Amino acid sequence: MSIKVVVGAQWGDEGKGKMVDLLSENADLVVRFQGGDNAGHTVMNDDGTFKQHIIPCGIFRKDCVNLIGTGTAVNPDVLLGEIRTLQAAGISTENLRLSESAQLVMPYHVTLDECMEETGGIGTTRRGIGQAYADKFLRKNLRAGDLKKTDTLKAILDDNLPFINAQLGYFGLPAVNSAELLEKCLEWGRRLSPMLCNGFELIHSYIDAGKNILFEGQLGVMKDIDLGIYPYVTASHPVAAYAAVSSGFPAAKIDEITGVVKAFSSAIGDGPFPTEMNLEESAVLRGSGAHPDDEYGATTGRARRIGWLDLAVLKYAHAVNGFTELALTKLDKLDTLQTIKIATAYLVDGQAITGMPDTDELYRLEPVYESFDGWLQDTSSCMDFESLPENAKKYIVFIENRVGIPIRYIGTGPSRKNIILVK
Repeated sequence: MSIKVVVGAQWGDEGKGKMVDLLSENADLVVRFQGGDNAGHTVMNDDGTFKQHIIPCGIFRKDCVNLIGTGTAVNPDVLLGEIRTLQAAGISTENLRLSESAQLVMPYHVTLDECMEETGGIGTTRRGIGQAYADKFLRKNLRAGDLKKTDTLKAILDDNLPFINAQLGYFGLPAVNSAELLEKCLEWGRRLSPMLCNGFELIHSYIDAGKNILFEGQLGVMKDIDLGIYPYVTASHPVAAYAAVSSGFPAAKIDEITGVVKAFSSAIGDGPFPTEMNLEESAVLRGSGAHPDDEYGATTGRARRIGWLDLAVLKYAHAVNGFTELALTKLDKLDTLQTIKIATAYLVDGQAITGMPDTDELYRLEPVYESFDGWLQDTSSCMDFESLPENAKKYIVFIENRVGIPIRYIGTGPSRKNIILVK
């Protein structure tokens, strides 16, 4: 048996979808364990190019069961739309499961998210994820299993809607039509019931049977609600330990933790970003948006903010998650750069600091950079470490040595095939 967790080591958008698609070849069960459709995982394989927002990226393996887990927030309309897209491409969704305990993102959550962003938000994707999680902690939200229980569903809506309508009224919006919403929920229930399951029991049945389980995280440690750049964070925990917490098994059972790190840095939304480049510097790395792996959000299409690789962030991510291996993605994006920088430390008021500063301090600090000569060669056709340009190997070894974790995977392009496995 093996339990592996794949998580982001930066701000999100590191290439986790590609890694889960690759690693799911050996998985019996893939579990998406947190977040909602507020981020996308892009997968390019023999079936085509897909942007997964809530369905786990193991769905392309016919012998692999895929669970949308208890820790997620699920918009049923988005989920059903994603199912249709996969089925239209000839991808079976028979092995897709949805935990009955997963939180639901309701239409009013999306509306409230949009209103809050319009009146001074933090740059969210306006998908209602934060509002759904807020209602979760107010103990006022619907869960996926409630869609099967008409009386329970009606009672929860009757109890919740006065509070929701008061919020909508604050923004000058009309109240929710309870009858229409109830009918919508019942229709969701009819369509989603075949995939509903007890997520806890499903995961434990695979653990007890000695099967291989792969947990798929969303976003990265710098967006964690507790450990990230608060308040410019997501509403859940994109860290390895939360795979165990949200699924209900001991964290000690986790065997491997793969930290996915982009060969540079990127971020979407507001908040501090210490190594951010100016627009001219970042243009080459960002691309035009014409290609699936250009630096534009898979969910919103917004241009990502681009920066140099930040070892302070990477070391912090390792301290939080306890990586057993790293996957370095998008190395090929650096192929045309004459000089490449890595931030190795931070200065505040001229003084070196250790650890990860608080959000306000991150605005004030000055990164200390080490510069590397670029390799000015195409790496997309490299099939092993030895075939990489010498300067690319120096860059990789420097990162590995400074973080103290082996880099086992090197991404050299967007496809499943564009990855070097390092022994």
